[in-house]
Amino acid sequence: MFGNKIEVKTPDQLAYMRQAGLVVAAVIDSLRSAVAPGVTTAELNDVAHETIRSRGAASNFLGYHGFTGVICTSVNDEIVHGIPGSRKLVAGDIISVDCGAVVAGWHGDAAITLPVGEVAQEHVKLLQTTEEALWRGIAAARLGGSVGDISYAIERFTKSQGKYGITKGFTGHGIGTELHQAPEVPNFGRRGRGPKLVDGVVLAIEPMITLGSSDAVILADDWTAVTPDGSWAAHFEHTVAITKAGLSVLTDPDGGEARLAAFDVPFVSFD
Repeated sequence: MFGNKIEVKTPDQLAYMRQAGLVVAAVIDSLRSAVAPGVTTAELNDVAHETIRSRGAASNFLGYHGFTGVICTSVNDEIVHGIPGSRKLVAGDIISVDCGAVVAGWHGDAAITLPVGEVAQEHVKLLQTTEEALWRGIAAARLGGSVGDISYAIERFTKSQGKYGITKGFTGHGIGTELHQAPEVPNFGRRGRGPKLVDGVVLAIEPMITLGSSDAVILADDWTAVTPDGSWAAHFEHTVAITKAGLSVLTDPDGGEARLAAFDVPFVSFD
């Protein structure tokens, strides 16, 4: 899907990617504050656009294959790639927001699913499970390991939490001088399979988990992916650098230091 060549980054290049990642982190923080009943997804897009602009970065979503937003806004049974518009959020919704930014030609990409006011307990658990699956996948990324180790960790944890669907057809990906690069990073698989993880590889790891079907249907807008059974979905994502010194979660405010410590995974900073 993304070609076969895996781009390896130098420490200086990873420092630029950290700058892009911090812009994405700032966008997510601004959206966390902005999401509320009565707010439209277009208004959230405006918040994100201004945050990117104010930090001297550019959107890597706007205009991508004709996409019209700087963020993807996917509500309830929408899995990914929802287009910002006139839809108003209501209390009890959940909204997945996917965002990217580019600095000096280097890209960052992350996503979060947020509750709108008070939400049902099953949706709270869906969000918690998906976010934890992301971090389990990140923690499984080790120098000398393989992409399959990440995929296996996400799948194993998700299945241990109940009858969740792991969305097929959408994967994580490499990222760097382009938003989407090799390798693909599936959210299910076998340990030891797939490309090897070498010093300087950067991956966007992004589980998409549902309360039902693992399939997806694309709506007439040619972007929005929804569950065929109407089950609700969550999506969490971070951009992660794998180096000989340790991991760095480039789109996390603290670089992932606190969460990685809980898994006893070495951390390296590019701040």
